[in-house]
Amino acid sequence: MTRLTLLRHGETRQPGCYLGRSDPRLSARGYAQMRAATRDGRWARVLSSPRRRCAAFARAYAAAHGLPLAFDERLAELDFGDWDGVPVAALHAREPQALAAFWRDPLAHPPPRGETLPALAARVLAALADVAALGADALLVTHGGPLRIACARRDGLALSALSQIEVPHGACLAFDAHAATDGLRLAACAPPPVVAAP
Repeated sequence: MTRLTLLRHGETRQPGCYLGRSDPRLSARGYAQMRAATRDGRWARVLSSPRRRCAAFARAYAAAHGLPLAFDERLAELDFGDWDGVPVAALHAREPQALAAFWRDPLAHPPPRGETLPALAARVLAALADVAALGADALLVTHGGPLRIACARRDGLALSALSQIEVPHGACLAFDAHAATDGLRLAACAPPPVVAAP
C-alpha cells in the first residue's frame, strides 16, 4: 500500500475565475497556504501538475528537501473550454442559463468545448494508479478537480456529487492507495499512533 498526499495549489493572482488551462501565478498568500500544509510532511518523491500555480511550489519543495520531482499533465485541472480564465461573475452575466445548467448537472452540461468529468476522472485515476505502483509515498501537487475525484473514489460517490466536496486552496489530503481487480482503491489514512510520553 502506498500513501498518496494530494495538495491543492494555493490562492492565485486571478481569483474568481474558472482556471483550467489558464495559468496564473500563486499569490503570496497562496504560497503560504501550501507551505503551511506541507510543514510536517515526509515523502519520497514529488509529482506535480505542470501548471505554474502547482509547479512553482513543487520545484521549490523538492529542491529544499532533496526529493525527485516529475510533472504529469494528467494531474492538471479540468479544461473549462470557452470558460477557461473567465471570471464567474462575467459568465453569470453573459451565459446565466448555461452556467446554471453546469452547476445543476455538470455531467450532462460540461463547459462549452470543455473537458467532461468522466474524462477528468479517467486521467486522474490513471495517474494516481501509476504513482501508487511505484510503491513510495508521494506528494502530488494538483488542483481542486483532481482532489475531488480522489475523494469521490475514496467515498464511493458518483461524479455528479463532485461539486458537494469542499477542497479549499491549500487543502492537503492523504490517501492509502492500492490496486484492485476493479481499479484503484483509495482509503482514508489511519491517524498516526499515539505514543505515550515516557
